[in-house]
Amino acid sequence: MDRITVADAARSLETLLQILDNAYWEASDIAHKDVIYDIISTLHGEISELAKLSIEDHYMAYEPITAAFRKSHIKLKTLQTNLQHWVLRSSTASHLEQELPAVMQLLNLR
Repeated sequence: MDRITVADAARSLETLLQILDNAYWEASDIAHKDVIYDIISTLHGEISELAKLSIEDHYMAYEPITAAFRKSHIKLKTLQTNLQHWVLRSSTASHLEQELPAVMQLLNLR
């Protein structure tokens, strides 16, 4: 497995955050919105912590910083499993299918 740098992780998290923002507004079920919003909040926290690192640190190997992000694998798996039912817009679902694995890899999940 290739080494994932802090810069790589930040890009993956920011990309997923943008896609999840679309998914949130497109979701019609409040329970689905709640799960998506929780993931969005968790990603914001992790990105906020990454932003505190110096530029020199961006080439170091990435490790999850916040406890919330480390625990988010359950909700990420739930979203991935239910993607076709929760995200009805095909372009958003397609983008999520592409980006979720990269973020889950940050948590050593596949």
